Amino acid sequence: MAFQYSKHYTREEARALLPCIRQWLEQLAQLRSQLQEHDRHLGELLAQGSDAGGEPVHRWAKTLGGIKKVLGEFQKREIQIKDLDRGLIDFPAFVGGQEVFLCWEKDEEDIEYWHDLTSGYSGRERL
Repeated sequence: MAFQYSKHYTREEARALLPCIRQWLEQLAQLRSQLQEHDRHLGELLAQGSDAGGEPVHRWAKTLGGIKKVLGEFQKREIQIKDLDRGLIDFPAFVGGQEVFLCWEKDEEDIEYWHDLTSGYSGRERL
């Protein structure tokens, strides 16, 4: 049987990553806020007819690179970010021999839900 994901997490493995994931989500929130500020600043410069190169563009590109680096932490582990604002995360896993997602949201203390690969958040069931 072919599976959609090459990495699958036990609840314990996913749970062990939560401190890192919380940190990555916080980093992403900060970087996204910085990027919005850089976008606003660059937009003002362009609207004034100013040269938008140099340091402002460097800061913008560096922030974008930081976002890409943090997102890569999720990607290389095949952890799915379903909603960045809510901190909604899915871990590929098996429940009852079926390939599913363990589902976690940043405000939740622990990983307590799962859903099949197609139903999403609305199909969450307790583990």
